[in-house]
Amino acid sequence: MSPKLLPITILAASLSVISLSQEVPDSSTAVRILTFNIYHGATMKGDFDLDLIAGVIKAADPDLVALQEVDFMTRRARGYDLATELGWRTGMASLFGRAMHYDGGEYGEAVLSRYSFIASRNIPLPYTGNNEPRAAIEITTVLPSGDTIIFIGTHFDHTGDEADRILQAKRINEILDNSRYPVILAGDLNAEPGSLPIMLLKDYWGSAYDKDAPVPTYPSGVPVKKIDYVMYYPTERWKVISSEVIQDSVASDHCPYLVVLELLRVK
Repeated sequence: MSPKLLPITILAASLSVISLSQEVPDSSTAVRILTFNIYHGATMKGDFDLDLIAGVIKAADPDLVALQEVDFMTRRARGYDLATELGWRTGMASLFGRAMHYDGGEYGEAVLSRYSFIASRNIPLPYTGNNEPRAAIEITTVLPSGDTIIFIGTHFDHTGDEADRILQAKRINEILDNSRYPVILAGDLNAEPGSLPIMLLKDYWGSAYDKDAPVPTYPSGVPVKKIDYVMYYPTERWKVISSEVIQDSVASDHCPYLVVLELLRVK
């Protein structure tokens, strides 16, 4: 959502889990993915607490994290490089991708990873008029199995008009044209299941959530809609092991969303 919005409802944390497979995945090809809109480091208590946010991430024990609403040395983030700070606090490699200049610094996306990066790029996404610029940060990494994968974290437009989200979904799909490796996409897409941006993505991507009963991810106090996603490509190379919405009502205005995928062997 927009960095300007702040829900005021704060409830006790709870946990929603959807188990989509009872099989134990191959640990060398299983990937724990977390997507988390961190609201530029502010919490729903009205303070600034990177240790709290890092604690939520560490408790989820992810291999790869897509972070949205990440500030880089802005005044409102007290001059901190949030990606580096959260990487240090979680013991993960970090990378920031700028979407726009903001408040004396920069604002965009970040990736945290248990594994090193062998390549990376920041991909500007299309936007119109005076809407906020958006970007997708892409890293290439190698799993313990030796398999190379691509991980993309992104944040789509938050406005009421879905025109920019449609353009952004189409650009994400275009990225796949030159992909040599299996890909995971994670982020705050600001679009609900069944909307045109999500339907455009589903032409190419599989998605980890329960299509019959999507668990809402926003707002964190009393979640009412699903707008945070983990998707994968090609669909036949990935198996969804579990899909979990962590309903922490304090760390951010979004619930963190954790998915476990297994990369399947080519037959």
